[in-house]
Amino acid sequence: MANTAQARKRARQAVKQNAHNSSQRSALRTAIKAVRKAIEAGDKAAASQVFQSSVSVLDRIADKKIIHKNKAARHKSRLAAALKAMSA
Repeated sequence: MANTAQARKRARQAVKQNAHNSSQRSALRTAIKAVRKAIEAGDKAAASQVFQSSVSVLDRIADKKIIHKNKAARHKSRLAAALKAMSA
């Protein structure tokens, strides 16, 4: 357990930050699922629009270092490839 005032404060901050980061990661997963669902539905226009908003979410979360930038790039690449494969 934290013994000093500084350590107690850092423990409190860590709890708040963990809750914030967890909600951000949840939003990320929701955005990715929304794109996949739109692609499966078959509506290319709607899927493209949802993809653009999810790319924004991915970039924002990567900029905050909640996920690694390469992981964000990998997700964007795979979603874009799935979107492109829809028209073929």
